[in-house]
Amino acid sequence: MNLDPKILDDLARRLYEAVPSGLRDAQKDLERNFRAVLQNVLGRLDLVTREEFDVQTEVLRRTREKLESINLRLVELEDAIKPPAEKVAKPKTGGNGKK
Repeated sequence: MNLDPKILDDLARRLYEAVPSGLRDAQKDLERNFRAVLQNVLGRLDLVTREEFDVQTEVLRRTREKLESINLRLVELEDAIKPPAEKVAKPKTGGNGKK
């Protein structure tokens, strides 16, 4: 994943601003080091962009809908091939368990 340079620059700037003013003489070195460390650490993370996440969420939603449709169709087909004796509803018993 390529990280947006603006995000890295912003993070590096924030880290730099958190450094005490006495150490800011090495500003360029600090910013460069912060940027390199951030790039290295964030580059190791298995991240996706929001756009990629949204695309996969939509794919998953459509897949679930298709799976539900297939399951319903399977139940219909199984019901259609059952012998007639299995299709007949079993008589319900009364509240006391007697017919």
